[in-house]
Amino acid sequence: MTAQPERIVVVGASLAGLAAAQRLRERGFSGALTLVGDEPHPPYDRPPLSKQVLRGLYSADTTLPRPPGLRAEFRLGRPATRLDLSERVVELGDGSRLPYDRLLIATGTRARPWPNPEEAALTGVFTLRGRDDAQRLGACLQAKPRRVVLVGGGFIGFEVASTCRDLDIPVTLLVRDAVPLAAALGARLGGLIGEVARERGVDLRLESEIERMEAENGRLVAVTLKDGERIETDCLVAAIGTLRNVEWLAGSGVQADAKGLRCDAFCRVLREDGRVAEGVFAAGDVARWPNPHDDDALVAVEHWGNARAQAETAAVNMLAGDASAMRRHDHLPDFWSQQFGLTIKLVGLADGADSFALMHGALEERRLVAAFGKDRRTIAAASIDSARWLPAYKAAIRERAPFPPIADAVDQPRLLVQEP
Repeated sequence: MTAQPERIVVVGASLAGLAAAQRLRERGFSGALTLVGDEPHPPYDRPPLSKQVLRGLYSADTTLPRPPGLRAEFRLGRPATRLDLSERVVELGDGSRLPYDRLLIATGTRARPWPNPEEAALTGVFTLRGRDDAQRLGACLQAKPRRVVLVGGGFIGFEVASTCRDLDIPVTLLVRDAVPLAAALGARLGGLIGEVARERGVDLRLESEIERMEAENGRLVAVTLKDGERIETDCLVAAIGTLRNVEWLAGSGVQADAKGLRCDAFCRVLREDGRVAEGVFAAGDVARWPNPHDDDALVAVEHWGNARAQAETAAVNMLAGDASAMRRHDHLPDFWSQQFGLTIKLVGLADGADSFALMHGALEERRLVAAFGKDRRTIAAASIDSARWLPAYKAAIRERAPFPPIADAVDQPRLLVQEP
């Protein structure tokens, strides 16, 4: 039986870190609890940043409520710089050393910067990930730029495009791929969202990339595309993905690379030789773990719900007496987005699907439920303004139901639109 920990350190003071700390206290942990964050802000909520904050409806202070009785020490604005497994110590950027009995790594991700550093440093070029990013970009949008150029065909790009149109700001959205949002929603639904964006006034350019930026006195004034077209703009948002915050783990002996920090089904971090790193756990966007809903394929999920659920599972396992008492992380990924007046919800992971079926509603109505299959098994479902059916599909995914699931249901079309 492993002795109960006296000192727990959580590296990452965001949603996952705070959720883990709260669960540790709820489970009876009474020892020293320290949360380390590289940002100076206390834990805050990120989803409103690309929506209500940019619209000016909320301030950028989306601080998460701190539960009473947390009794935690916060080391904010001091990033972790090194992990020593043998001494069980985390070193911080200010030179301090934090010994631990248990360690949770929840360092998350950061926005992928624009690849040209000189262009990235121009006034008017933004990324959007953290609170400070949202505050700067929100101020720019409130000042009414003459045109916003967005680069990236993911949800952040489309959410910001929606916000720009709500603010009556002209916007051009550049997507490198032939279909936007295809990895998350498949070609049919991704194409549908692209159509909606164009209807709402977005200048959507598919298979388009920037060749160079043009500046005057250090300020962005235009971009030139690879096809030679020049677009005048004083505000560009690079929404080109994220980078996992694992650099500080170099040389520590754990499995960490651009794909994330490798952990097992119980959120325990693995060493480079495949053994468990004693007392070290991972949760949230940085963690790469075996997904039980896809035959244990390794996955890193950057969703709000997974960050919270995985942190809570890790907290329970950190206090377990031995491995036999640990709980497997069994969260089925889910996600939602609001854009152009639509609410999009997704359960499961559609990336890698080999089949698609429209289960309820119609594409033309922009109100529907669709299912995704892989190897004749249901792996994901998505809804647009029609979420009431999603719990049934969530159950079908968990049960590994054949594809397509749920035939002859109420409100279901007589003939399913099914595609390979």
